[in-house]
Formats: sequence, structure tokens, C-alpha cells
Amino acid sequence: MSEAQVLRTFPHRHSGHCESGTISALLRDRGLALSEPMWFGIGSGLFFLHTARIKVGGLPLTTYRVAPLGIVRNASRRLGITMRYERFRDPRRAKDRLDDLLARGESVGLQACVYWLPYFPADMRFQFNGHNLVAFAHDESGFWLSDPVFEHIVCCPPDALQRARFARGAFAPRGLLYFPESVPAAPDIEGAIRQGIKSTCRQMLDIPLLPVGVRGIRALARQMGQWPRQLGEARARAQVTQIVRMQEEIGTGGAGFRFIFAAFLREATTYVEGPLLEDLSKEMTAIGDQWRQWAVTGAQVCRGQRAGADVYHELAALLRSLAAREEALFRALWDGVIRRRRRGVA
Repeated sequence: MSEAQVLRTFPHRHSGHCESGTISALLRDRGLALSEPMWFGIGSGLFFLHTARIKVGGLPLTTYRVAPLGIVRNASRRLGITMRYERFRDPRRAKDRLDDLLARGESVGLQACVYWLPYFPADMRFQFNGHNLVAFAHDESGFWLSDPVFEHIVCCPPDALQRARFARGAFAPRGLLYFPESVPAAPDIEGAIRQGIKSTCRQMLDIPLLPVGVRGIRALARQMGQWPRQLGEARARAQVTQIVRMQEEIGTGGAGFRFIFAAFLREATTYVEGPLLEDLSKEMTAIGDQWRQWAVTGAQVCRGQRAGADVYHELAALLRSLAAREEALFRALWDGVIRRRRRGVA
């Protein structure tokens, strides 16, 4: 099968983030054409957590999104879509199942480790098990994939895809595949948008006892100011490097996710009346710009261009400003969309 023939069977779209791009592609292939930002927002993808309890490369985890598959599960449930998820102990059974589904013409979501996918450039391949992509065909060339973070479809050798599907470590895929079993003819998109906004506001503002969301950003700011004294310059620099890497290189990270959420708010005005969402979309875009400013300063620390306690206090101050802006935004979003709805105001 030529690449041109493959393109006719599955029109590929480049996305900003792998999971929201994958679920968008799977449902677009089945007739439900929602944009990636809509899937991200309805799936309540926005989050924040910094924790030393989970390590990535021996350093604390910083994540700007919900747990893997959270977007898929949340969005499909809110839109009334029945999804099927399958994991496997036996790699051979996993391959046979994928072959069978593709032979029946089903496009299938897969979770895989980036490191073992040979079409990734060498400098982008690292041990990350949470990557999502779509498999839609299999022939003598290998598996044809619509990987949302690439501009064009790719072909992957069977052995490489198998290894990527059964990589070990944190968030091990265990051969995970998933696909929609049923899709409603007329899903309640407005209701799903409101549920997505409600859940996002809660996870950024109101999860009790845990330093997550806005509280998590403030907790990280308090810690960061003390790192040079507590950890030493080398270890402090390594931790800033890790945060920048998680923000800018893994998925779309802090700034990128804010831009996607801003696009969701702007698009949601088609379904939810009032000027508030448009205004908050602009503010979220500005917040994304400030996260990118934080990453630029952090990158200067990573490269050794800036050092000493002052720059860590500067980074901490930027985080406190971001926390304040995000708290104000999500409280306005709650009051303007959720509480306003409860009062019966259109």
C-alpha cells in the first residue's frame, strides 16, 4: 500500500498533544468531528502536580495534565461514548488482537513508549510510556500510524511497535489498545462542555489536602526559593531542568496546555452564551505566555547562564504570579459558567 493510498483511508491531522489528538482522530474517523481543544477541555485535561513521590529520571515529577487516559475517559463519558480498553499479559495475543481489529477496518488507539518508536528523531527518544497514537492499517511495510505529534502519517516496523507497547517502568502500557464501541448520533456537547469546565475548576482549585492545582504551583514556589541552600547549585539546577523539560518537551506541557485550553474556551462560546469565555480565553493565552517566560528564565539556569539564589527567587516569584492569575481565572470561570447556570441565568 502506498502512502497516498493510506492517506485516502485515514486523513491525518497534526495535533498539539498526543492524547487529545488521538481521541479526536478516533472519533473523527467515526463521524464525530470535534477539534482537539474541545476534547482537551471536555476531558478536563488541565492540571498541575509537582511531587517527589514519583520520579522521572531520578528527579521529582512535574505534570501539567491529568493522569494518562484521563482525557479519553472523561470526554467519552461526558459525550455518551462507549469506549473499550484492553490490556494484555501476552504480547502475542496483543499483536493478534490489533491485527484482527485493523483487518476489520477499525482505527485503534495505542499507548506506547516513545523510546522504541524508530520514526522519532534520536534526540527526541526517551523513556516515556504515556505516548498515545492511532494505528489504522497493517501491510507488508509494517503498521501505518497516525501519530498526532507528527505532521504526516508514519510506518512502524512490527517488532518496534511491539516493543513500544510492552515497555516497562512507570505507566507501563501493557499492550493497551482502545477504541469507541458506540457513538451517540447527537451528543450533548453543551452539557459536556459545562461538565468539563466544572471538573477543571475543581481540580485546579478545590482538591482537599493535596498540593495540586493552584496550591501545587504555590507549594513549588515555596520550595524553589530554598533549593540552592538545601540542595546545592548542581542539584537545584537539575530540578529546574526537569521542570522545564516536563513543561516544554514532554507533551505540550505548562504553556502549551494553557494555549489549548484557551482555544477550548474560545470555541465553547459557540455552545455557551455570554462574553465571559472569550475574555477568559484571552487571559489564559496571556497566562500561557507567562509560563513560557518562566521556561525561558529556567532554561538560562539550565545552561549555566544564570546562577545563585536571586534567580531562584525570581523563578519562585513568577510561579506565585502564575498561581494568582490562574486562581482568579478559574474562580471567574466557576462563577460565570457553573454558578450562573445554577441560578438559572442563560
